[in-house]
Amino acid sequence: MKLKALVGVLAVAGLAMPGISSATNGYFSHGYGMTAKGMGGAATAMSKDTFGGANNPASMVFVGDRMDVGVDWFRPIRSAERAGGTAFGGSMNGTHDSGSEDFAVPEFGFNMMMGDKMSFGVTVYGNGGMNSDYEGLKFGGGTANMLGGTTRMGVDLLQLVIAPTFAYKLTEQHSVGVSPLIGYQRFKAEGLQGFNLLSHDASYLTNQGYDNALGYGVRLGYMGKLNDMVTVGAAYSSKIKMSSFDKYRGLFAEQGDFDMPENWNVGIAIKPIPSTTIALDYQRINYSDVKAIANPSTNALLGAKLGNADGPGFGWGDVEVLKLGVEYAYSPKLTLRAGVSKSDNPIQSRDVTFNILAPGVVTDHYTLGFTYGLGRDSEITMSYMHAKENSVTGDSLLTAMSGGVNNYGTEKIKMYQDSLGIAYGMKF
Repeated sequence: MKLKALVGVLAVAGLAMPGISSATNGYFSHGYGMTAKGMGGAATAMSKDTFGGANNPASMVFVGDRMDVGVDWFRPIRSAERAGGTAFGGSMNGTHDSGSEDFAVPEFGFNMMMGDKMSFGVTVYGNGGMNSDYEGLKFGGGTANMLGGTTRMGVDLLQLVIAPTFAYKLTEQHSVGVSPLIGYQRFKAEGLQGFNLLSHDASYLTNQGYDNALGYGVRLGYMGKLNDMVTVGAAYSSKIKMSSFDKYRGLFAEQGDFDMPENWNVGIAIKPIPSTTIALDYQRINYSDVKAIANPSTNALLGAKLGNADGPGFGWGDVEVLKLGVEYAYSPKLTLRAGVSKSDNPIQSRDVTFNILAPGVVTDHYTLGFTYGLGRDSEITMSYMHAKENSVTGDSLLTAMSGGVNNYGTEKIKMYQDSLGIAYGMKF
C-alpha cells in the first residue's frame, strides 16, 4: 500500500513538471508545502506535512505515515518601462507587459515510518523559476523588441527537485535527516539577437528551443523539541550541481552552466498556549555562487563575452529572508494560519536592462491559510499569498553598450504576485 502510493506520487510529479514557474525570493518560492505557504513560508521548526525534503529533512520522523498532494495557482504580473530615450526617434520608449501570467505549481510528499525511530519519504517540489514573455515592437516596417532582438522576447526557466528523505530520532525529542537532491531544469530563451556581438558563440545564444539539465546535491537537517513550548530546527542545502545548457552555451556564463544555489535556514516554533504556534525562520540563498546569475551585466562594458566564465549575467546578490507565521487551532477540525515574509531584492539598478528578462524584485509577502479536517485521517489545506509590487529603475545598459552614440534613457522593471493553493493530506 505504501509503496504503491509512493510510485503514484512520482508518476503524477512527472506529468505535472511542465507547468512549474515561480519567482518570489529571487526565484525561489516563498514557501514549500501548503501549510508553510499559509505561514509566510516558516517551516524549519514545524512538522505538519511531508515537505521536509524542501524545508528540514529531520522533521519527517515526527510526521508519521502520510501523503500530501497539492497545486498552487501562481500569478506574477510583470512589466518593463523605458523612458527618456532618443534612440530611433524615441520609438523604443514605452511600457511593455509580460504575458504568460498564470502557472500551476504542483507539490507532492510521502512519508512512512520504519519503526519508532526512523522514517523514509520523498518530497517533490518546484524549486523556482523565471518566466517572461514580451511582444515585439512594430516600427519602421519591421519588428524589434526592447533589447534589440528581431522576435518576441523572453525566457522560461523551470526547476524541479525530487528529494528522497531519511530521518532518524537521536532521542525522543531530537532528530537528524538527510535528503539527496535530484534536480531537473528546463530552459529556453527568445529574442536576444540584439546581443549577438556580445556572445562568444551567437549560434547558441537564443531561439534554440528548450534545453534540459540534470544535477544532484544534498540537504541536511536537525530538529529539536526542547520542551512542550519550544522547537528549533536548522537545515543546509548544498549547491545542486547541474549539467550545462548546451543549447545556450553562448548565453550563460561558464558555457551554459546554471547550478541551483546553496541555501540554508534556521527556525524556531513557540507554543505559548496549546492552541497557538508562532514560527520564525531565517533563510539565506547564496546566488553569488552561481556565475550565470551573479556576474554583473556591466561586465559587457569590460569586453567580457556572454558564455565565458566572466560573461555578463543578471548581477544578483545573495538574498536573506525573514519569515513569520502564526497558527491557531480554532476547533478540532479547523486550523487557521497567517504569515508575512521580508526578503532582500537581489537586483541592483546597474543590472535593470538584463533583468527585463527576469524581474525578480518583490520583497514583501503576506499570506493566509487554513486546514480543515475531512475525517480522522484526511484534510484539506488552502493558502493565499500576495507579494506587494516593487520596482527597480536604472540607466539603460544599451546606452553604454553603444558607446553613448544612442541614448536609451532609463528603464524600470516591476512586479507583484498572487497565488492560491489547495492540497489534500492523508494519514495511513
